Amino acid sequence: MSIPGPAGQGLQLTPFRGLRYVAERVGSLAAVTSPPYDVVVRPEGLRELETSDPYNIVRLILPQAGTPEARHRQAAETLRRWQADGVLAPDPEPALYVYEQRDGPTLQRGLIGALRLSPREEGIVLPHEEVMPHIVEDRADLMRATAAHLEPLLLAYRGNGNGASANGASGNGAAGQGTGGPGTGGAAEVIERTILREPLLSTTTEDGVDHHLWRVTNPTDLVEVSTDLRHHQALIADGHHRWATYLRLREERREPGPWDFGLVLLVDTARYPLRVRAIHRLLRRLSPDQALPAVRRAFRVRTIDGPLPRALETLAEAAEAARAKPGAPNAFLLAGGGRFHLLDRPDPELLARTIPDGRPEAWRTLDATVLHHTLLDHLWNVPDTPEHIGYLHDPTAAVEQAERLGGTVVLMHPVREDVVHELARQGIAMPHKSTSFGPKPATGLVLRSLTLG
Repeated sequence: MSIPGPAGQGLQLTPFRGLRYVAERVGSLAAVTSPPYDVVVRPEGLRELETSDPYNIVRLILPQAGTPEARHRQAAETLRRWQADGVLAPDPEPALYVYEQRDGPTLQRGLIGALRLSPREEGIVLPHEEVMPHIVEDRADLMRATAAHLEPLLLAYRGNGNGASANGASGNGAAGQGTGGPGTGGAAEVIERTILREPLLSTTTEDGVDHHLWRVTNPTDLVEVSTDLRHHQALIADGHHRWATYLRLREERREPGPWDFGLVLLVDTARYPLRVRAIHRLLRRLSPDQALPAVRRAFRVRTIDGPLPRALETLAEAAEAARAKPGAPNAFLLAGGGRFHLLDRPDPELLARTIPDGRPEAWRTLDATVLHHTLLDHLWNVPDTPEHIGYLHDPTAAVEQAERLGGTVVLMHPVREDVVHELARQGIAMPHKSTSFGPKPATGLVLRSLTLG
């Protein structure tokens, strides 16, 4: 995704003074990190993070108190106290950060920095999902209170290398041996040179992922990165609500300043392709006995065997088979009450009545579009509010919660990445929570305070 025309019209990634944990003050760096705020959804997961270390970052991104105002105030007070006590300390000078994640054969490297904010119409940062106003408002209140960006967004762009995957069969991920190494120039070459040095920090989180961080301060390297990135645009892979929050808070300020930039991780997906996974819907107040009679009038419904991994394989097979045929390529897996039901072959006439016109066919046939407009709005009449719908990345957690609540979970098949990119380039937003790109950056390795120089 390159932007034609003169430099200065694309991505502008700037150094900042990272706010980081002081290793000697915490049990371990792994113990103070967390997944992104919207992935920590299970109460037991939140409690586990809170008890892993008294300074776990979850106390900032998901503070626990009786009211929203109290939560945000608590996060701000905690952040100030940790800085005063030397638990968090700023780096001595502004820098970009090379960030590496290694999960078995999967290797991802990118650059963390402060990115100049731009609205959608500039065509520099492309959203691909709609956002929910109540989440943007909550994140805005938290950012106002803390005056900090606590976790980076994940943005994807395509660099100018040879386009081969660093995770392919020939790439072993050794330092300096990835595809598009020295000689390709720009940000890619700066990253390859940087990883030859000793990391600023290294840790392995409980999920077995290795994390490494390097600081880039050399003026020549910074200019090389800046010159390269200004010719590119990026897709928001993860963090639509935080990006919308950045834009809202920038509009509140009349004078130029730190709020004109947002904390991001930029990954060149020509070298390090992202994984695309689905986000599932937990219908807290709709039981399977209520859900199934309504859908039998509009979908083919079949009871399928478990356990969950086998049921998900059946969903994947059905989804791929549906996409290969003309008509609506939709398939869903309903779980709850100890059973699994596969939904496919929706009634074309019902889809024509319930799916809005005026959008590309690729949008009208998305599973998330059919789910929200046909199933949730028309057949089930379920309002899209937190009391009724939960959004979960982990299918096991989604099924467990459905069983505990007596509700229903709709398990989704991932969207193809090319569909996401094509709709984003057309300026068409997918329904919120349509995709989950990863690997996601760990929260807590580097923060951005808006009060630092």
